[in-house]
Amino acid sequence: AYAAADGKVIWDYNTAQKFDTVNKLPGNGGAIDGGGPAIVGGMLFVNSGYNAVFSMPGNVLLAFSPE
Repeated sequence: AYAAADGKVIWDYNTAQKFDTVNKLPGNGGAIDGGGPAIVGGMLFVNSGYNAVFSMPGNVLLAFSPE
């Protein structure tokens, strides 16, 4: 995330990692490509993993909140 005032990075997150999932199945983050993130009800949703040419596959939908 970038600050609107000056463009400085105020938040970042490495999605290329293993995740504990709500359904207890293995979750792996990867490349972020294809469809973009969605903001709904104050939450940011991001698909991590894009299995295309030269991309890092994965299989998680990440949900971020301000707190």
